[in-house]
Amino acid sequence: MSDLRETVIAWQLGWAASRELPSAQPVDGGLRVECRQPLRDVEIFALHADDDPDSVTRLAELLPAETDTAWLTVATREPDRVAALLEAAGLEFYSRVEALMTTDLRTQPVRPVAAPYRLHTEVTGPVVHVRVLADDGTEAAHGYAGLAGSYAVIDRILTAPEHRRRSLGTAVMTALAEAAIAAGAPQGLLVGSVEGQALYGSLGWSKVADVLVAKLPGSPTA
Repeated sequence: MSDLRETVIAWQLGWAASRELPSAQPVDGGLRVECRQPLRDVEIFALHADDDPDSVTRLAELLPAETDTAWLTVATREPDRVAALLEAAGLEFYSRVEALMTTDLRTQPVRPVAAPYRLHTEVTGPVVHVRVLADDGTEAAHGYAGLAGSYAVIDRILTAPEHRRRSLGTAVMTALAEAAIAAGAPQGLLVGSVEGQALYGSLGWSKVADVLVAKLPGSPTA
């Protein structure tokens, strides 16, 4: 997708579906979500950071008016310019190293789970939930995908510490892709941490934009 605005909208829709969040509300140049997630109650997503840089400043000015903890999340192909705008608006960074990534899930390598682990996939409405179970029935890894039209937003890929380095994350990605394709959502989107980007890059995902997350000084960071 070449239109970053449309990419961000698709990602937000799938992310909200995955986490069962209320619909986003439009604000000046962005989307505001009552997300009630760890470390923030409200998240505002910029939609025009690169073609209307002033919109980043306007959105930043909304944060002090929030009565709850709020973040401003900006996907951009010009991270240095956006970072300067956010700092000039008096915000500080929660993160500036994440990346918005995409792929055609039909081309993602297939890597099934190996014994003694087994997979459990559940599709409930627009949400795909994959769990990897150890031989004693405990959960070793999991992941979600929120479906939004032809897009599947991969979310919350996690492997328990004692089960890492056994390719369980790639097995979860395979199962999520298979379920998403079957549901008519072959286009993958996600926001990846630095560690996650290495995994997703090995599976053929490509970076669309940098993602900067800003907040008011003094807001929680952990």
